[in-house]
Amino acid sequence: MKKIIKLLTCAALVGLMIIPTSCKKSFLDEEVVNARTTADFKTADGLDGLVIGMYQSLKFHFNYTWSYTTTNYGVDEFAVGGDRTEQMWNSYDGTLNSLTGDATSIWDNMYGNINSANIVIKNVPEFYQGANKNIRLGEGYFMRAFDYFKLVKQFGGVPLKLEPSETIQEEFTRNTPKEVYEQVIQDFTQAYNLLPPTAAETGRITKWAAAHFLAKAYLFRASEINNGWNTDTKTADLDNAIKYADLVINTGGYTLATNFSDLWNFTAPDGPNESNKEIILAAQFSNNTATQGRYGNQIHLYYPSIYQTLPGMIRDIPGGREFQRMRSTDYALDVFDRVNDSRFWKSFKTRYLCNRPTGAPNWPANAAPTPALAGKPKFVGGEEAVLYIVNDAGDTRYTSAEPDPAKVVLPTSITRRAPSMFVRYFAGQPQSYLGGHGNFSTNQYVALSKFADGSRNAVPSQFGQRDGILARLAETYLIAAEAYGRQGKFAQALPYLNKVRDRAAYKDGEDRSFHVDGGVAYKTNAAVPAGSLVSYSDRNSYFESNNIPVTTTNTLSSMHLNSEADIFNSSRDFYTKLSVSSQADKFLTFMLNERSRELMGELMRWEDLARTKTLVARTLAFNDEARPSDNKHYLRPIPQSFLDVIRSNGAPLTGAQKTAMQNPNW
Repeated sequence: MKKIIKLLTCAALVGLMIIPTSCKKSFLDEEVVNARTTADFKTADGLDGLVIGMYQSLKFHFNYTWSYTTTNYGVDEFAVGGDRTEQMWNSYDGTLNSLTGDATSIWDNMYGNINSANIVIKNVPEFYQGANKNIRLGEGYFMRAFDYFKLVKQFGGVPLKLEPSETIQEEFTRNTPKEVYEQVIQDFTQAYNLLPPTAAETGRITKWAAAHFLAKAYLFRASEINNGWNTDTKTADLDNAIKYADLVINTGGYTLATNFSDLWNFTAPDGPNESNKEIILAAQFSNNTATQGRYGNQIHLYYPSIYQTLPGMIRDIPGGREFQRMRSTDYALDVFDRVNDSRFWKSFKTRYLCNRPTGAPNWPANAAPTPALAGKPKFVGGEEAVLYIVNDAGDTRYTSAEPDPAKVVLPTSITRRAPSMFVRYFAGQPQSYLGGHGNFSTNQYVALSKFADGSRNAVPSQFGQRDGILARLAETYLIAAEAYGRQGKFAQALPYLNKVRDRAAYKDGEDRSFHVDGGVAYKTNAAVPAGSLVSYSDRNSYFESNNIPVTTTNTLSSMHLNSEADIFNSSRDFYTKLSVSSQADKFLTFMLNERSRELMGELMRWEDLARTKTLVARTLAFNDEARPSDNKHYLRPIPQSFLDVIRSNGAPLTGAQKTAMQNPNW
């Protein structure tokens, strides 16, 4: 087999031929065949297989630590939990550097797939015959654009490689961000023109996926990080962001999920929620263990807080493996109107059931609700064992912890409750966004549950089987809204914002105490015997946390924006804390907050804060450890492994040449 590429990547991905087999997700339930050469890529069959191989690269964004370290660490929404693995991505300390592995993984994998795309783009016009010719070419253009878009968002200007490599290439120069964005937009446009409106197979890219990312690329190019050079394109870019977002919204046939929780109600691999009409593009995972590869979808691991060590609890499949990497910040909780915005309670988990009754604690005599309960278990299997109260400062219901450190008992207001109880604010504690309060901790915090996966085949398994959403219609609405707001057309942004916010309102008759997440897939999982005690609870702590009477009336009037004044006068959007005062700055702040409310944890936050140049201000305000620098941390370091092997005029780069090619101050 010819060597495809060496210096840009560590793995020659195009040397991997993928042969489809028949199954529900037929084109991705594949067997791996390595005995292929580049000559195969001059046949329709070989090019079909190579394109299928490119789809595997979409899974990369959900596979391992790079998925969250490069997107959701070091931001306002999440900080480091009890497991400090990869903490440098959150703190921005000196161990985050050009040798850091996850940055290299992004670089290598994007360029590996780009080379596959280059082969497709070059060979399909010459060697591919058949009805799918334009589709295959469009897929090639989409993948090249998608991967260069990822690279420019992370690294800024990178080398543009637009021809396939079949021999070792050693000399590269960096293109400017302007040149990379021009190529990304050109390729996404080609993809839009070539791809079909409807996918022939589940998971295939359509012209609407191209349009969504084209709108997003235009918005990114018009953002603050590019202000040094985007003056000439900004006006047209905002128009085009709206144009392509509108095409998706009005022509693509997508609709918002009726209920926000429908997106996360994962009941089985390839189950109903994975074909929800809000999803524009998703990386396709399955329960085919023979082809799951090294990782599977591992996002389910990183957000949960510890539950297995609490009384009456043991780790199980529906509760997940709690790697406790991504600890929700106080900003993540307070950016929501937790009374009226259902998205908070449909994104976070606040109750667990006892699944190990032999470990249940007994009532102490001095805290038992009645003398008859003294010495009896506080709860039995299937009853509530863990409860999180997400309250506000000023709540006087829960007394502060005893000051004597020799006493390990919790306050009476907590010990007289049966479950292990974690309260955000005790009486008398002031509101704060940095530092601790209540008895939340780095191990015990309110956990994002969007990615829970109860379909795994064993308790210790890391191999998640649910699809990874890459684009959904709610974000398309937010792209259009932001583009209008950046034009100063705030009133025209409102209908787009209200489509998303109205969906987030509670409906008449809705049970606000109901919770569902992907842990519920345990019910269709043969690895969880029927009748087993599980930690999964279909309840939340809405009413107890908010301390309000039970109600089932709708909250539409509270969520709906009646005029732009509702944005500029918002008391929940941290304008004073972030020192923003102009309408333009308030609108951008509101948009970033609305993106949090809708897209919390969905692996795009760092890129949003970097593009808007708000990373430093927001992390200093809301992340108690992150200390990014304005002159450094809006870009990632170019991997040292790349700089050490490339050459200039046949000679290795000098130290000065490496510095010149590296991003500033790395």
